[in-house]
Formats: sequence, C-alpha cells, structure tokens
Amino acid sequence: MALNTKVFDNGILYQGDALAVLQNLASGQVDAILTDPPYSSGGLHAGARCADPTHKYQASSTKRTYPALLGDCKDQRSFTMWATLWLSECWRLAKPGAPALVFSDWRQLPVMTDAIQAAGFEWRGIVVWHKPSARPMMGSFKRDAEFVVYGVKTPAKTFTRRCFPGVYTHRVNSAAKVHLTSKPVGLLVDLLAVAPDDSTVLDPFMGGGSTALACLETGRRFVGVELSPDYVNLAGDRIAEAELARPRT
Repeated sequence: MALNTKVFDNGILYQGDALAVLQNLASGQVDAILTDPPYSSGGLHAGARCADPTHKYQASSTKRTYPALLGDCKDQRSFTMWATLWLSECWRLAKPGAPALVFSDWRQLPVMTDAIQAAGFEWRGIVVWHKPSARPMMGSFKRDAEFVVYGVKTPAKTFTRRCFPGVYTHRVNSAAKVHLTSKPVGLLVDLLAVAPDDSTVLDPFMGGGSTALACLETGRRFVGVELSPDYVNLAGDRIAEAELARPRT
C-alpha cells in the first residue's frame, strides 16, 4: 500500500485512515503513544452526537471556523470496537514499556478505559486536564476537565525519577488554535515527560500537529497519521515553520 507522507527533520506524517495506515507500519518502532482521537460525543442522544462538530463542541457565539472534523459520528458500541482496533495496532507498534496516553471526555471515559485494556495495554490510571476557561453550566457543574487514559505495554518501565501530578491546568489559547479540539502544546509537553528522552512518539490522530510540536520542543521524534487532507497540510505547515525557527547547533 502506497502511503501519502510528509517527511520532516523530527518525524513523518501520513495522510489516511488511522487504522489502515497503522496496519501497514512495522511492529515495535515507537516508544510512546500520545493521541487525541475524535470523541464521537457532545450529546446525550444519537441525534445530538451526529450533529456537526462545530455545533457540538463550539459555543454559538464563536466566530472562528476550522476545517471539518472527520470521523466524529460513531455510536457507543461502534466507538468502543473502533477504539479497540486502532489501539491494538498501537500496542503492536509499541516497544515493551511504552506508555500510552489517550485523551477522552467524560462521556467516553468508561469505554476508553475498556478499549485500552482490550487492546492489550495495562491500565495505569487517569490524568486530569483542568480547563479554567470552560464555560459555566447554569444549575449544574462546570465541565472544566478532560481526561487522559494512561496505560503501558508491559512490562512497565520507569524512564525518569521525577514524580508527576495527576492534574494539569492549562488554558485554551483560542487565538493559537488551528483545530476545533486542539490541546495546548504545553499540556502535551508535560504529558510526554513520562516517556523516554529522545524517543519516537506515535499520534494516530495528528489534527493540527500539536503532538509533533511538543515532540520538537522536547527533542523527540514523531510518527503521525491524519485523515483530513486539510489538516495534513495545515499541520505540515506548522511543523515546517517550527523546525525553521528551531536554533541550529
């Protein structure tokens, strides 16, 4: 299978469906997985979950638009099976001891913890991303957290003597966002501290390229996959710009 790729100084980005691309990569080549898959969430019922993601995940007063977010309309059972399939490929591609860090919202948290274990990873816990800028909920609790399901490919290994918090607070910088559900690069840098130094990090849902930028900032390499051609081009431009701005030694 010929893969459409963009090659950079610190990694490679494939354009295509995550599961199809991962199945064509050689086993045991990555040291960590850090990814933010489509949640297929944002509603209590099937009709709401199948709505345009710009309506599900963005306030109605927001004027900024982004390229289409693909693959965000799965029901609960198909989402669980799909996540298990691509996570199984991640397990195959990972070296022993590799950490896996997968973002989730509160609705999909139970099934993502199932999927990561069904794929073969040992579930090690949940990290909380606290978002102070989340909008309030009248008569309810503010949904100012998303979650990172944390697992490892056994046998587990310790790559650092540092002790990390279970909660990270990072504000969303709307002006810097290039993707509807972008995660702050600083948050990804914090999470990658649990991975080996000078490692290769796999992100099957690269989006706007934030994982690649975090890898560049921390001296790591990346293997990325993204379905949307628009986001492949956008991420490619961001990565190339960051590499040009990086001091040469």
